Amino acid sequence: MSKNSSAKVPDAQGHFGPYGGRFVPETLMHPLQELENEYRRAQKDPAFKREFEYYLREFCGRPTPLYFAERLTRELRGAKIYLKREDLLHTGAHKINNAIGQILLARRMGKKRIVAETGAGQHGVATATVAAMFGLKCVVYMGAVDCERQALNVYRMKMLGADVVSVKTGQQTLKEAINEAMRDWVTNIRTTHYILGTVYGAHPYPLMVRNFQRVIGDEARRQILAKEKRLPDLLVACVGGGSNAMGLFYPFLKDKSVKMVGVEAGGRGIKPNQHAARFHGGSLGVLQGTRSYILQDKNGQIQLTHSVSAGLDYAAVGPEHAWLRNRKRVEYTYAKDDAALAAFMKLAQIEGIIPALESAHAIAEVIKRAPKMGRNKLIIVNLSGRGDKDVAQVAAKVKL
Repeated sequence: MSKNSSAKVPDAQGHFGPYGGRFVPETLMHPLQELENEYRRAQKDPAFKREFEYYLREFCGRPTPLYFAERLTRELRGAKIYLKREDLLHTGAHKINNAIGQILLARRMGKKRIVAETGAGQHGVATATVAAMFGLKCVVYMGAVDCERQALNVYRMKMLGADVVSVKTGQQTLKEAINEAMRDWVTNIRTTHYILGTVYGAHPYPLMVRNFQRVIGDEARRQILAKEKRLPDLLVACVGGGSNAMGLFYPFLKDKSVKMVGVEAGGRGIKPNQHAARFHGGSLGVLQGTRSYILQDKNGQIQLTHSVSAGLDYAAVGPEHAWLRNRKRVEYTYAKDDAALAAFMKLAQIEGIIPALESAHAIAEVIKRAPKMGRNKLIIVNLSGRGDKDVAQVAAKVKL
């Protein structure tokens, strides 16, 4: 990073350099400030830290293993590959880390109702889970297209007592679900907290979600030092909004020897409306409360996106990722649908682990890079979720 990177990031207004900020209607300014103030107080409260760590350990199943993928390593004949097994968490993905943190904040603020958005359904399931655990009413907004391709998670949310609202406007995916969740929050501001699921949106969400997810990288750092007596050479994670990647990357940012790669959704290829690789087809803009890289046309209209993975199928990326890319601290690339599907099958058949399609994008990049690295090199890839939810969709595309 450059010499200026030591400046406080984000600043008091939530800016990561030219990115981030708080671009919302006036009615949301007070609740966002209330949330920030409560979060700052909670950060300084040892009782909150103890409670957060208790539920991560006793309810969610942390720490998750750092697993040596021995057969995949042998197959690729290159770097030694470790999988950070977030797929083994309760509810099946990293999303529960943030949901626990935010439900505890909501309870501190006296909120009785929770709203959330979801794409692949994992954040929706995590939110419905913590709402059930604490006895709060929960409404989850999900695009109609995503409801269809993630039907299993829709049913799981309903089993947990949540109302799932199928959003039938626009592209009927994650962007529209966020719009509806924000409308609900504005309407019911006194009783409701919005558990946003990624490092996106208006300040303090990118900061807050990153800090709830950094447990991934903090654990991985301790684990790799215990196993290998040194830091990894490369970290790899998929990037939709970017919470699993930020969670892994953040504790390693000051370690110059550790390279990092974020993998976006290349879809059918980098052509308008055919992908969700914001850094490879997007431009600077404002969407849903923050400034970042967005897939938009020359008139600023949001373009359609496509990915085989519902969780990566979004037109914008977290502002801290944009800042890290500008600083050349993290490299961002993409994997296309066919590569992600091939990685999905390879990990299942070689390691006996069925990854989420989101995570399969990161595995696809490891399959490309590991053979080009020496056998003395170490890779940690974040296996951000498990693939149960994706099996029906993969079965329709991959013939066995």
